[in-house]
Amino acid sequence: MNKDINQRLQDLREVMRREHLAAFIFPSTDPHQSEYVADHWKGREFISGFNGSAGTAVVTLNGAALWTDSRYFIAAAEQLRGTEFQLMRLKMPGTPTIAEWIASDCSTNNEPCTEVGIDGMVSSCAEVRDLITELRRHGGFTLRTNLDPLREIWADRPPIPLAPAFIQPLEYAGEAAHDKLSRIRQALRRQHADGMLMASLDDIAWTLNLRGEDVHCCPVVVSYLLIATDRATLYIDPAKLTPEVKAYLKQEGVATDDYENVARGLKDYFEYNILLDPQEVNYTLFKSVTREIIEAESPVKRMKTVKNEREQLGFRKAMLYDGIAMVKFLKWLDGESEELRVKSEEFATAVLSDSESAAVANSSLFTLHSSLTELGVDQKLTALRAEQPGFRGLSFDTIAAYGTHGAIVHYEPTPETDIPLQPEGLLLLDSGGQYLDGTTDITRTIALGPLTDEMRRVYTLVLKGHIQIELAVFPSGISGTQLDVLAKRAMWREGLSYLHGTGHGVGSFLNVHEGPHQIRMEWKPAPLVAGMTVTDEPGIYLEGRFGVRIENTLLIVPCTFPPACASHVAPDGTSEFGPFLRFEPLTLCPIDKRPIVRDMLDDEEIRWLNDYHQTVYDRLAPHLAPDEQQWLREATLPL
Repeated sequence: MNKDINQRLQDLREVMRREHLAAFIFPSTDPHQSEYVADHWKGREFISGFNGSAGTAVVTLNGAALWTDSRYFIAAAEQLRGTEFQLMRLKMPGTPTIAEWIASDCSTNNEPCTEVGIDGMVSSCAEVRDLITELRRHGGFTLRTNLDPLREIWADRPPIPLAPAFIQPLEYAGEAAHDKLSRIRQALRRQHADGMLMASLDDIAWTLNLRGEDVHCCPVVVSYLLIATDRATLYIDPAKLTPEVKAYLKQEGVATDDYENVARGLKDYFEYNILLDPQEVNYTLFKSVTREIIEAESPVKRMKTVKNEREQLGFRKAMLYDGIAMVKFLKWLDGESEELRVKSEEFATAVLSDSESAAVANSSLFTLHSSLTELGVDQKLTALRAEQPGFRGLSFDTIAAYGTHGAIVHYEPTPETDIPLQPEGLLLLDSGGQYLDGTTDITRTIALGPLTDEMRRVYTLVLKGHIQIELAVFPSGISGTQLDVLAKRAMWREGLSYLHGTGHGVGSFLNVHEGPHQIRMEWKPAPLVAGMTVTDEPGIYLEGRFGVRIENTLLIVPCTFPPACASHVAPDGTSEFGPFLRFEPLTLCPIDKRPIVRDMLDDEEIRWLNDYHQTVYDRLAPHLAPDEQQWLREATLPL
């Protein structure tokens, strides 16, 4: 049993018994329903030890369980080992819901309690409502939302972050904050709403052209924004406001108040009604509103996802910088892998000759192995990104997964799990950077030496899926769900698949995951429209063996048709059936050709790969040294 987790569970259960609670639920979120949260709100990680970005922990007086999705099945099983927590695999047959499990577990409880607890400040209104219904149906429980036991049992709880906010200049944002506020008010009027409370941190950052350092890898500022017909108030800790930011906000027509005063601000709200997004606003604040509530999706989300010309230009610059860093890295990695192969052969030869030669060769091999590890790869790539203009840190913690670790979808190396690379097999490298110009997200799976036939076949199936998404032409306004099968068709025919999404939106120097649009198997009705960014990242993961994922970030752009389609196409190339769209790859980095089984690709797929590689070379080569240009030329030669 993990002693720390065991003690925390004991402390929690003391609070639960005192408060007559049958169970307590710990979601992954903060008061703003963020995917990635500041350390202060990592209560689920504190109580369970599981540090993935998605999951829910539940503790009863008898047991404990954690629900998470397929990205974390392997990692969660490892992190929960030695604790009371059972792993509940979401969307897998036989996995109970939270309410079902609580009812079953509490049926054997000798201390009858009828209440379940959850902190209403870190749980969305929609989530709490669903839980209320489910708990009543299963076991007749009621839900209590006014208790945060972490205040008592988390002795060294980190404070709410106080990093200063800073202004995102108009040259990057492309639209002034007061103009965005005007657009938002117009959208609210169309929904017959007088105002709204904005709780999503990246929505607030985008609206006000503010950025910060409150959340690891996410340049956001902990705050709320209350918009009325003729005023807007930013609820933020005053310690975060520099004189420059204060003056800027005043100029943009935004007042400020203390972060802790947002509930009072809602009670004092003077308009007739207010729009609240039940998926975004937490339950406690939702219940504090005294005016008529219009429940609807925040109009800001879809505004933010459509990038203006300046933001699109910024993405292109950020991808150029990132591509330069990636090419420098891949060239370095190739050199290190080849040196490792040579030294391994020298060691093998020396073993057969004499012990003294073997000792020298082994020492040289050990020195190389000490730097060429998963963590070493992460550090090297981060250092190369840091050399690029406007770099402001990583967009997420690097996934550098060698060999069997590649099958752990969101594996992140630590000093305890770090392993050396060998001159064979596959390295899965998923990484990204935050630049003042934009945010990057790229995955490449790299051959470090000889591969098995299975590795090469799986790699090519993933590549086929990746290319089929990029070749897609589709009517404006369809859902990403309608495209998902393109990425999986070839692998499904061989009994292979993956459970994570195929694509997500990407912020403009903001969160690397941005919605509501996605490409995934589950129904997501958000439409795809021109100007959106979205990733293309199919994968296959074989537990205990290896994993493959290939990812580009794409821009959705209008599609025109050739003269051959003249019977239904106007002179400007548009169709009589309405606007059509296609994907333009923004990511500039070669895709490793060495694992490809060429006969598995059709002519159109080969043509796409060759054209993409020519674009990569043309865009990056002028910014590289001669030896780097030569490496890139070879990496992008036609297949």
